Amino acid sequence: MTDAAPIAAFLRPSPAILPTPYVEIDEDRLMRNLRGMQERANAAGVVLRPHIKTHKCLAIAGCQLELGAVGVTASKPDEALVFVEAGIPSVTLAYPIVRPEKIDRLIRSAKARGTELLLIAAHEIGIEAIGVAAEAHGVKLGVFLKVDVGLGRVGVKPQDPTAIQLAEKIERHAHLTFAGLLSHAGHSYGSKSLEELSNIAAAEARALLELTRRLRQSGIGAPRISVGATPTCLGAPILEGITEMRPGNYAFLDRTALRLGIATPDDISLSVVATVVAHNDNHFIVDAGSKSLSSDLGAHGSGGSGFGVAVSAEGEGRAAWEVERLSEEHGFVRFLDTPPAIGGRVRIFPNHSCAVVAQFNSVTLRQSDGRAVALRVDARGRQT
Repeated sequence: MTDAAPIAAFLRPSPAILPTPYVEIDEDRLMRNLRGMQERANAAGVVLRPHIKTHKCLAIAGCQLELGAVGVTASKPDEALVFVEAGIPSVTLAYPIVRPEKIDRLIRSAKARGTELLLIAAHEIGIEAIGVAAEAHGVKLGVFLKVDVGLGRVGVKPQDPTAIQLAEKIERHAHLTFAGLLSHAGHSYGSKSLEELSNIAAAEARALLELTRRLRQSGIGAPRISVGATPTCLGAPILEGITEMRPGNYAFLDRTALRLGIATPDDISLSVVATVVAHNDNHFIVDAGSKSLSSDLGAHGSGGSGFGVAVSAEGEGRAAWEVERLSEEHGFVRFLDTPPAIGGRVRIFPNHSCAVVAQFNSVTLRQSDGRAVALRVDARGRQT
């Protein structure tokens, strides 16, 4: 079976001339990115559990599992449900649960299919909510202690004595098992250099391993040490002691990855194809605005100027232009000399590929032979 075999079952023909704006995925670049991260995980002796919030696509998840991923990570219960119902064998829900009914359907589906379902908690309310849901369904669920290693979003600080108490609470619960420690160094997206990025990854690993040591002193083993952020997983050494990584953006990459120095233009597999619909003195106007490119400046607001880089989609010249501002349906692209012709098409490499895919029900996969086929974005709109 080839790497692309899992994709084949999801393909449907696309029209020869596609209406713009649309998202195009370069299949060769996509598969190279997927293989590269799996090889990186294998070389470090860690398992790969990619975050599917980037693509939300069963076909691409199938490729990731075919290459060696042990399961997937999801952002929301209903997003995770799509992948459980599709038969993915192991799913981590990296979402803070505070009410047991939030995961009712997910647990029921995982139980019916024999899916390994893992969750996270960072406070007593979350542990109690997951425990109530697990007991109601007569199952025992694995729960990671979510550790805040610097992003300041969700998680217990690694040095906080509460961390040990929460792990003990999970360990003692009749319907829960302690899965280990899980972190997301999302602040790495703000790195100004590869050295800074590596320092963030090293600090994350040290914090987790020191907490693991303290847990062992309290008689608690941490079976898994799970990290997840494309910059640290792709641009920094994977340190000994880490057992699992959960990058997501690596599948497509984007302008933020270019800024961080963890990718080249030839690595970016996702772009938005748009049509030039007007000119003014300073800008040419395209039919892709915030409803296509999103207004995201990069993961965790880490981007630089503009909303993407546009190049000709018709092989004319080597000029590159910045998408300077957006309205809902239009992008304003600054030019200095000669703009592309009205009616011509440009290819835009966005700041944040994950946010772009979330705007579309399907994407176009451009295959090696030039054929265009459509892929469903299966978990799009699963906001609960």
